[in-house]
Amino acid sequence: MANMRPADTLQGALELLILKSLAHRPNHGFGITLHVQTVSDGLLRVEEGSLYPALHRMEKQKLLRGEWRKTENGRRARWYSLTAAGRKRLAEAEDRWTSLAEGVRRLLRFA
Repeated sequence: MANMRPADTLQGALELLILKSLAHRPNHGFGITLHVQTVSDGLLRVEEGSLYPALHRMEKQKLLRGEWRKTENGRRARWYSLTAAGRKRLAEAEDRWTSLAEGVRRLLRFA
């Protein structure tokens, strides 16, 4: 993590948010955005301009599987679900971010 550029860290954070959101159930882009915002009590927001390129990239990497379906209100949308590779990446990302958060917590406590 020490050698990561800020852009890598932000991309990794977005990937973690998407993977974690989809771990509960398949969802479409807007649903992912709402889930992240709701679960974080509004502290985290995923912007559309970042979300959709990330979803396309992650689908290309075979972390996600996408399919066209109708939303709850009948609108056609691309629904995403985790693949086995996506579940593995989620476990790895959770470990990395948990370690990072613990390091920051310790630094804030003693600095």
